[in-house]
Amino acid sequence: MNTEEIVEELIQRCRTKGLRRTKAMEQLFHTLLEAKRPMTLNELSQSPRLEQQCDKATVFRLLQRLIITGVMRRLGLHERAAYFTLLLPDVHQDYLICTDCGSIEQVKAPCPVHELEEELRQNTGFTNLYHELEFFGTCPDCDKSEQSEKIASSADCKMSDCQHSGHSNH
Repeated sequence: MNTEEIVEELIQRCRTKGLRRTKAMEQLFHTLLEAKRPMTLNELSQSPRLEQQCDKATVFRLLQRLIITGVMRRLGLHERAAYFTLLLPDVHQDYLICTDCGSIEQVKAPCPVHELEEELRQNTGFTNLYHELEFFGTCPDCDKSEQSEKIASSADCKMSDCQHSGHSNH
């Protein structure tokens, strides 16, 4: 499916849930599909397609309606900026989220839960079954920063101990 077909399908899903088609909705879908990654409210509202179309509050309200209708998903830590991604049929993506900086990236590995999901579908009779998987931890950049801070802090302590004990390097 090309981008236009996906946008049309998303708009149809919204219309069946009672939302009306708007230019802002179309531009939001295009922006997320072109980015090929989750985006924050700030990134979306400042994107070339939406910046001239509507203000940040309008984008926020639109995102909330799309989440409620099941067309979008909110990702991230509640204390940090949220990321938003489209929920596309037959497209599943899991994410890694840094608990320090809030950055987010897609997991580039097969999802280990698909087999469990299918087993649950068969054993329980649930339909429209899906899952959302997010892993939380410290990203490599924040980990390096933490290690650098620990080394610097350790060096400061050693220098401080030296000064307090009356020793001097001179």
